[in-house]
Amino acid sequence: NFLDKNSKFLSKNKRFENSNCFLKKLYFYKAPLTLCLGKFIKILLKMLAVGWSLRPIYPNVTWSMDFMHDTLECGKSVRTLNIIDDFNREILNITIDTSLPSARVISQLKQLIEWRGKPEKIRVDNGPEFIAIKLKMWCEESGINLHFIQPGKPTQNSLVERFNRTFRGEFLDVYLFENLMQMRNYAEIWMWMYNNERPHSALQYLTPRDFLLKYGKLSHTSPTEFPTFQQNFYSDNNNLLTKNSTFECT
Repeated sequence: NFLDKNSKFLSKNKRFENSNCFLKKLYFYKAPLTLCLGKFIKILLKMLAVGWSLRPIYPNVTWSMDFMHDTLECGKSVRTLNIIDDFNREILNITIDTSLPSARVISQLKQLIEWRGKPEKIRVDNGPEFIAIKLKMWCEESGINLHFIQPGKPTQNSLVERFNRTFRGEFLDVYLFENLMQMRNYAEIWMWMYNNERPHSALQYLTPRDFLLKYGKLSHTSPTEFPTFQQNFYSDNNNLLTKNSTFECT
């Protein structure tokens, strides 16, 4: 009788262990799905709160701009204001100077809009020049949406950050400039090559100019209907390199 009772007890305990294992398996199977769903909902809510950062489907929808720092041969600190079009990642402007306050940013945007056209939105970080009241008021008067990324989230402005890495590795870290004029002239040449000769893997290995012609709903017979860098589709890089004024840096 004792053995029978003990065997019944063991069988009940075994059944309990089996059911417990089933519950554990059920929990472990469902837990990752629940966690992934929760993470997805959190990411979705953040994206909705911050704003979608998808690539625009045509030019002049979203521009991105950011600052970079470097030094001249004499040790003087300089800054660069980089502005790109998110559609084809075309570099629209690189302004180089020792100081770039908000008033200078506005003047550069005005010059850019005169030949390129007005964007619907400009994405920036929370730098002091971008959060200035002057820039905010000018964007409101011009009908431009000034979109700020979250503080400490540079990935929300990833396109210009990716350009900054290329600009640092292929230009700033490669050359040592004697003065501002020399740096500006070399930057002009580099911008032309970046927009017209350098293929991009994110653009199906096309240059920004070719991507604009192929997907920007432009006519190949009349490319001047939409301006690009230097406002000239027929610019010859060899002529640009041989211009005497390019290397006359005094």
